[in-house]
Amino acid sequence: MKALVATLAASLIATTAMAQNTSITIGMQLEPPNLDPTGGAAAAIDEVVYANVFEGLTRFGSDGSVLPALASAWDINDDGTVYTFTLREGVTFHDGSDFDADDVVFTLDRARAEDSTNAQKALFAGIENVEALAPNSVQITLSSPSGNLPFNLAWGDAVIVAPESAAGNATNPIGTGPFVFSDWVQGDRVELAANPNYWGEPIALEAATFKFISDPVAAFAAMMAGDVDAFPVFPAPENLAQFDADPRFNVIVGSTEGETILAMNNSAEPFADPLVREAVALAINRQEIIDGAMFGFGTPIGTHFAPHNPAYVDLLDRSPHDPDRARELLAQAGYADGFTTTLKLPPPAYARRGGEIIAAQLRAVGIEAEIENVEWAQWLEQVFRGRDYGLTIVSHTEPMDIGIYAREDYYFAYARPAFVALMDALDVETDEAARVDLMQTAQEMIADDYVNAYLFQLAKTGVANARIEGLWENSPTQAIDLTGVRWVQ
Repeated sequence: MKALVATLAASLIATTAMAQNTSITIGMQLEPPNLDPTGGAAAAIDEVVYANVFEGLTRFGSDGSVLPALASAWDINDDGTVYTFTLREGVTFHDGSDFDADDVVFTLDRARAEDSTNAQKALFAGIENVEALAPNSVQITLSSPSGNLPFNLAWGDAVIVAPESAAGNATNPIGTGPFVFSDWVQGDRVELAANPNYWGEPIALEAATFKFISDPVAAFAAMMAGDVDAFPVFPAPENLAQFDADPRFNVIVGSTEGETILAMNNSAEPFADPLVREAVALAINRQEIIDGAMFGFGTPIGTHFAPHNPAYVDLLDRSPHDPDRARELLAQAGYADGFTTTLKLPPPAYARRGGEIIAAQLRAVGIEAEIENVEWAQWLEQVFRGRDYGLTIVSHTEPMDIGIYAREDYYFAYARPAFVALMDALDVETDEAARVDLMQTAQEMIADDYVNAYLFQLAKTGVANARIEGLWENSPTQAIDLTGVRWVQ
């Protein structure tokens, strides 16, 4: 009888401990270079802080919809040039300072300033004026009509920051979100704690740790040992079948906004020649890359647009795998004997593994791609900002971001005037059918110009403890939103 009582007591204690679990450890392959989403391009920044630490006037929901956040509502004038946002009251930043309309004016003026370091400065290009009408009311005037403003303001690059703390957000982020920054042990982890003064719905978690594990083998070991509770983007898809067979885990497979591309430096020879770019695109066998690098997870794409978007056009037939034709095009361009270029690969497995496969495919048509493995900070400095590269592989995880092809300063350096005009027309168009036509024309233009070689839409392949619920299945933006996550028995 004593043994039975002891067993029942131990079981009760264990059950209570399980039910009371209010902390979580999240695995990530890449460490963010800083923690300020308004001053950096790396997806890992938003993955840690979007919706957790920082909030914008609007936000993306798990289904990609645009939802109210620090703005509870907004009105648009008849010609679509003036938006009036009603702000939530009683909101404070994590340092105790009040959130009001002046913070919105500061944030948006800072983001669109001439010396702005915002990685998505183009989001704010159409803003002509931002004015505080009252502490809880802001008016944004646009230079031309646009239906995109609430969507643009939902990006991580548009989160609201305070003038008192903005300069320090890279290492000590201070937002209005449900979690406050606690600690950053560089090279290891970022720790967050629940915000006791949060204005919104209470969250279930009291603490969250983002653990950085770059090695896929170590990531697998950490999950199996329980050192990590969830890995929303697991770096080794070959292990997912093993997790799926283990009742301790849930495998979560969804879609992302991540167009994975073999980017070409259009501003430098030989890639300034469209014949060379077409040859590269035709040398690529997408399915080999998906199978070999991603173990079958990924959807082939023929342009820079997500297949789950209703406006998507299937353009795979514009760049089929045709190595013979690729060799002919190289000869026409004056490279009958091929050429040598660099292939700079950032750390993610899709790039490192995919790069080896792509290098072999290019070699088969006479292109020698010399692989350089670079860390994320190097990639941002050399490729993204410096354009010091020939080829690179990267997933663009920002939502509906085909507009980047209109940017003259962007790293693959396209910005064809006809394409820029398309994006200008899209920005002011409010009729949905007309917008779809413009987006489809844009997809066809960059596919026909072979700006880049379009590989696949990145799948979201994650694994989590089976007792965790509320993690996003899909990734409509680059975020690991913990606001609805909790443990269950």
